[in-house]
Amino acid sequence: MQSTLENLREFIQELSDEQLREMVMDMPMHDIVDLWQDLRDVEAIDLFVLLPIDKKAELITELGAADQEWLIKNLPLDNAREIFEKVEPDDLVDIIQELNPEVRENVWQSLSDEARSQMQFLLRFDEDHAAGIMTTRYLAIRSNISVGQALAFIRVNARRVESIYYIYVVDTLKRLQGVVSLKDLLFNDDSRRIDEVMTHKVVSVPENADQEEVAKTLEAHDLVALPVVDSYNRLLGIVTFDDAIDVIREEQTEDVYKMGAMEGSVDRYTESSVGKLIRKRVPWLIVLLVAGTLTTNVLSAFESLTLAAGFLVWFVPVITQTGGNSGTQSSTLMIRGIATGEIRFRDIGMVILKELAVGALMGVILSGVMMLRSVYLPPGIDWVQAMAIGAALIFVVVFSSVIGALAPLVIHRLGFDPTVMAGPLMATVIDVAGLTIYFESARIILGL
Repeated sequence: MQSTLENLREFIQELSDEQLREMVMDMPMHDIVDLWQDLRDVEAIDLFVLLPIDKKAELITELGAADQEWLIKNLPLDNAREIFEKVEPDDLVDIIQELNPEVRENVWQSLSDEARSQMQFLLRFDEDHAAGIMTTRYLAIRSNISVGQALAFIRVNARRVESIYYIYVVDTLKRLQGVVSLKDLLFNDDSRRIDEVMTHKVVSVPENADQEEVAKTLEAHDLVALPVVDSYNRLLGIVTFDDAIDVIREEQTEDVYKMGAMEGSVDRYTESSVGKLIRKRVPWLIVLLVAGTLTTNVLSAFESLTLAAGFLVWFVPVITQTGGNSGTQSSTLMIRGIATGEIRFRDIGMVILKELAVGALMGVILSGVMMLRSVYLPPGIDWVQAMAIGAALIFVVVFSSVIGALAPLVIHRLGFDPTVMAGPLMATVIDVAGLTIYFESARIILGL
């Protein structure tokens, strides 16, 4: 496939429309997106025009916001309307929200009345909630019809919906009563009633459920789609597994940004302006800068100790680095455990005991390495001084491991995002506390 892409990039201008159409017809969408990124504007439009309507709709949803806007600007109004009719309503809402006001108005005018009605319905909901990522294209039937009637209904409407694996059973007020899979329908006699074959206990989520919880529910119950209901249990739409994958990717991106001390938006780097990148990164850098200056206060408080035992200053970078690394390791393990549901606040006692044991053993090992290195390699301090540093290092590692594990648990318990306590912020907090422990421990051991 890679060779095909390279050939297309090199010879696309020499291919006839029919040859190009044949080459891209069976090409996976991610390969088409890769190809699109390397084409010049004219070539990209030529490629888009040759795609079948379904692939046009799929491609426009896969492109970045900047490419989407550029493509929409270059589409004839009638062509745009035909494509948007094929785009899933939840995807179309995402596209519309990213467009500038002028282009958004043109897109809105190109939509059919039915599409506008769907958009207005979806735009009522928060984009981070279950209703904000659902699609309104699903199949719903009544419980008093037969299996044969249900299959006939599916044959007529299958092309209009995103998923046909689950068919939802509702009453006259659209309240969710049950669910039946396509497999259940095919394996039952046509004469049987739906209420005889449907599953009455349906896994669903409320409209205001957080999108991350929706993704976890889909994964936990191994579902292809998940119904979204309002406070009256009326079926509003469904969230499909591909939407859940997008949510997981978005949440992971936000977590990675926060662990790197950046504002957690998920804009693509290539589409972000210099100003936006600065706004994303500077606020946390200011917080970390101010917090980091507290180490100056610690050094000032122990000035008399460092004058009497100047060798302690030589090892400050090692102490802060080791403490920060230990704390970051612990916080990363806790954040992962919280995200997967493996660790809960009720496990805090077990976590403390385990991290005390792990921190002590790691501290002893690191202390031994540190003493050997500081005695036998430059600056070559004596064994008493090395033991003072080694013992202080044990206390720093134990403290860092315990605090690194506890902070995410406590923050999550308070209802905040625990990822803020990983990476640079955790290292900064431990730098300040670790230096205090280091100097105080060394002072006691050295008797100064």
